[in-house]
Amino acid sequence: MDFDKIIKELKNNLINVTKEIFFEFKNEGKKDMEAFLKSSENKLKKWTELLKKGDLTIDDFEWLVKSQKDLLIMNALYQTGTSKIKLGHFKNKVIKTIIKTIVTIVL
Repeated sequence: MDFDKIIKELKNNLINVTKEIFFEFKNEGKKDMEAFLKSSENKLKKWTELLKKGDLTIDDFEWLVKSQKDLLIMNALYQTGTSKIKLGHFKNKVIKTIIKTIVTIVL
């Protein structure tokens, strides 16, 4: 399994989600996504390997990824004046995108 390829695909998908929701602030969103992926990369790699080996169920994997939601700090987007509600919805979409991307590639 080439985890670098998975991270690259995740970055592309998350940047697309950011552009879709925050087109006018896509650069700020990109910075936030890259910071989150960098801080979560080791955990995501470990969980992805466990999922691939069958040591984690999809439900377990989803729960673990969702547990990272609080680490998804939107500093750059928050500074643009974006509401906390919109950022919360965006965080949910980011988490769903991460889960969908990894599950699709791995399974």
